[in-house]
Amino acid sequence: MMPVALLLLAAAGWHSLFDGVSTAGWEEVTGKPFPVGSWVVEDGCLKAVQTPGAMQDIRTVASYESFELEFEWKLLKGGNSGVKYLIQRTDRWTNANGLQARARGAEYQLVDDSDGEGVSDATRVTGALYSVYAPSERASKPPGEWNTSRIVVRGGTVEHWLNGKQMLRYELGEPKVVELLHKLRRGDDVVRASPISLQNHGTPVWFRNLRIRRL
Repeated sequence: MMPVALLLLAAAGWHSLFDGVSTAGWEEVTGKPFPVGSWVVEDGCLKAVQTPGAMQDIRTVASYESFELEFEWKLLKGGNSGVKYLIQRTDRWTNANGLQARARGAEYQLVDDSDGEGVSDATRVTGALYSVYAPSERASKPPGEWNTSRIVVRGGTVEHWLNGKQMLRYELGEPKVVELLHKLRRGDDVVRASPISLQNHGTPVWFRNLRIRRL
């Protein structure tokens, strides 16, 4: 029998993206098998690991267009990651650092705000639409503590939330956003339904309690 908590979530339209024990429902961002060299399941979390020669993003098998996504995460000092949606394309290549696989899409930035990109660039603070819009304030918890984030894509409107506070709101038709999506797509068409991607940026990051519902 399904636990009561899961029954209530299901009744409200929520679907768990991670069962806490397996990588079911996830794959490498290019669609290849789950990259066990870049990610592990640890203590009920999906964890990006520092492995020489492998730095691959992962994505959900399912795609989403209008949705509400909630997740908990934590980083260590100097940590950097992100959650990407409206993915326009993916890349896979090898360089001096080894195998790379990346999602190119709108990014909800996750970073150590005291020792990261956001120190000198407000559009790269936690909760930002990476390199486009800065959040309304700095609301992330210190490295090592858990944060709760939410991304809402409802029709043409997008919201980023962090620890119960709305960080920003934007419209997909805004010139800056259109420019971003076209640049990532490398074309005039824009993808509106895509998987959700978690970034391995070369530093440890933990995700848990990932859930989503279609709107």
